[in-house]
Amino acid sequence: MRLPILPMIILIAFNLLVDGYIWSVLRRVVCNRRVSKAYAVSSLLLILYAVVIVALPRRRGGDSLLLADMWMLYSYFTIYVPKLVFALFSLSAMLPMLWKRHISRPLLLTGTVVAVFTFVVMWWGALVNRTRCQVKEITLCFDRLPEAFDGYRMVQFSDFHVGTYGSDTTFVSEVVKTINGLNPDVIFFTGDIVNRRTDELPPFTATLSRLSAPDGVISILGNHDYGDYSEWPSAQAKADNLTRMHALQADMGWSLLLNSSEILKRGGDSIAVVGVENWGDPPFSVYGDLGKAYPALGDSVFKILLTHNPAHWVEEVGSCDSVEIPLSLSGHTHAMQIEVGGWSPAKYRYPTWGGLYSDSDGSHMLYVNIGVGAVALPMRIGATPEITLITLRRCQAESATSSQTIIK
Repeated sequence: MRLPILPMIILIAFNLLVDGYIWSVLRRVVCNRRVSKAYAVSSLLLILYAVVIVALPRRRGGDSLLLADMWMLYSYFTIYVPKLVFALFSLSAMLPMLWKRHISRPLLLTGTVVAVFTFVVMWWGALVNRTRCQVKEITLCFDRLPEAFDGYRMVQFSDFHVGTYGSDTTFVSEVVKTINGLNPDVIFFTGDIVNRRTDELPPFTATLSRLSAPDGVISILGNHDYGDYSEWPSAQAKADNLTRMHALQADMGWSLLLNSSEILKRGGDSIAVVGVENWGDPPFSVYGDLGKAYPALGDSVFKILLTHNPAHWVEEVGSCDSVEIPLSLSGHTHAMQIEVGGWSPAKYRYPTWGGLYSDSDGSHMLYVNIGVGAVALPMRIGATPEITLITLRRCQAESATSSQTIIK
């Protein structure tokens, strides 16, 4: 096994820096030397723990190892992020020493309280909020919507990453129950049903097959569904993994769009659902081909695009006059599983990271669902798992770009 030497060096250096500083603070403010010695021993043990986490074979290990690694990594962060918070406050508490020669104990106390609060919030995000679904209801008006589809109800969910739950179907069952309870006309899944391998999906196929809508469940693949995050003994093994993904979704009764389209009909009216494969972020491949999925992009048919990565909308759809796609639905970002007061660090990576977006004249809309699952770190601090109910309305041209967002 080739160990990731550079990440280990960086991690150990960070730990030593933070822990060495906090240890020096303890020696100043706590008279009992046993406390500082105990802290030093615990810090060394945590460094060894961190080395073990970094050394685990994520890409080659089994699903159980990946799941264990996720929780081990997160537990490490729940210790060191609060430590870093305390260190920053204590640095401020040291400033009075420049002229008064004593530490500001109120600031030290504040740092301790904030650090404890941070620890609690991080575990709340993992143990409570991670499986606490929120339904967002949105009404969108379009002047060119076929009359028969006025009031059409669509549910979008995304980024399930079912491998994060092992074989426990409790949360998946709750999501299915919630979606069916919304009585949608159609259900859209916008990619990333697994973390790395199709093997994660079988424990959940029976549960997911219970999703029900008159126009069925229509899905696309996300970047995690191709096996690109795992090591394979051969190209054929990777191809077999993807073939099995296609087969399992078919067994669940889902209609998987692979750079293809499906026509939904009501009476004499119809709309087209266009599904592209994943628009990969470097260094991963771009599998999506919008022209192949729907060759006549400029025709008058009302179209809804399912594309996993919202970067695709930014690059090929939004503000592109030759592409007549009034509404696109994406996922992928998870809001980086952190959202506080409408702010998320995802905004620095994706300009369209969550919610409703539109181009300058309102002719192309995008809704980004922040997903129901979690990947890498099993938590959601804010960024509550989302199920979106979108109601389509036909309206006059002057109000065609208006939208009303209702959050339950």
